[in-house]
Amino acid sequence: MPRCAWAKTDLSIPYHDNEWGVPSHDDAHLFEMIILEGAQAGLSWETILKKRDNYRAALHGFDVERIARYTARDRDRLLADAGIVRNRMKIDATIANAKATLKARDAFGSLDACVWRFVDGEPIVHRYRKMSELPAQTPESKAMSKDLLSRGFKFVGPTICYAFMQAVGMVNDHLVSCPRRAELA
Repeated sequence: MPRCAWAKTDLSIPYHDNEWGVPSHDDAHLFEMIILEGAQAGLSWETILKKRDNYRAALHGFDVERIARYTARDRDRLLADAGIVRNRMKIDATIANAKATLKARDAFGSLDACVWRFVDGEPIVHRYRKMSELPAQTPESKAMSKDLLSRGFKFVGPTICYAFMQAVGMVNDHLVSCPRRAELA
């Protein structure tokens, strides 16, 4: 199958073929992807895919309510966990993002409603032919970043927000030559 060029490994191929770009309206999945995209900052997505199951275990299945109640003891436990990215700022961001997610749910009814409003509830379908055409950020990801930061989210800059938007299907950035583009369009 002629997939997008970044999908090359035993981890990235199934992620590309089954998850990346699929519109998600599930709050638990959206929260997971905000956390993982933030953890990826400065690292490869392959690194995060390798650690994804460890994140699920360490963060109690990405249980937002539980993570929002994490204490300094939980932070220390996470900092000692070699199965995840042990960066204090990213771990603190995970806890802050859980708290901010609960506030966003209170304000909008769901995390889904909070984030999907930046694309008016419908995926933006692009027609890129080469990976080099994909932007690192867009006006929509800049607006999302500004809004989420104002709500207390961390590690949600415009580039991270764009990667999140791609991951959860808010934008369809599968290349024109990739069969997944048409399947998701």
